[in-house]
Amino acid sequence: MAQDMTLLWGAGSPPCWRVMIALEEKSLQGYNQKQLLFEKMEHKSQQVLDMNPRGQLPSFKVKEYVLNESYAACMFLESQHKSQGAQLIPDCPAEQAMMYQRMFEGLTLAQKSADVIYYTWKVPEGERHDSAVKRNMEALKAEIKLWEGYLQKGPYLAGKNFSLADVTVFPSIAYLYRYGLCEKRYPKLAAYYNLVKDRPTVKTTWPKPWLETPKGSDLMKDI
Repeated sequence: MAQDMTLLWGAGSPPCWRVMIALEEKSLQGYNQKQLLFEKMEHKSQQVLDMNPRGQLPSFKVKEYVLNESYAACMFLESQHKSQGAQLIPDCPAEQAMMYQRMFEGLTLAQKSADVIYYTWKVPEGERHDSAVKRNMEALKAEIKLWEGYLQKGPYLAGKNFSLADVTVFPSIAYLYRYGLCEKRYPKLAAYYNLVKDRPTVKTTWPKPWLETPKGSDLMKDI
């Protein structure tokens, strides 16, 4: 069944990781895959451009269907394989509404994290503006506090059950800890992170470079 799927991906990319977790959760092992290296600009190769003219990863194809947006790919996999693997969309309307809400709020979390990370990556130290650094950090801090509050209602993002919200948002949360977020400062978020980190589908897809260098950075240690 998975032999008609092709995934081009890069290690440590949250969008790629989302799709890989979804494939594992739906028991869709054995798909065609190829890891590409961002540092060698392989995501701009013709192989990628043939599937994804934006030159981005993931590039994902099922039969003749192309789904390069990670949220779209995850939702499609759940829709087409409802009876296989884990159920990722709750039957309960209240949980389902919460799941979709948290899923798409996750895009804001990812963007605010990127504003902090990429500003540091892309702007040379001597050219950085303290006001911009502070503004990005404060915006991310406020966002993280929201997620700490959300987790008062259950162990997972949509309540008591693991769902598509966790598939799509967990990689962004893992990035926070990769970049030094203090576990003691946000205990509910830390408990969630450690719970999902030990899930078999997440352990199987954990970025290999992160295993080789468990500590990434202390960029977010003061948030």
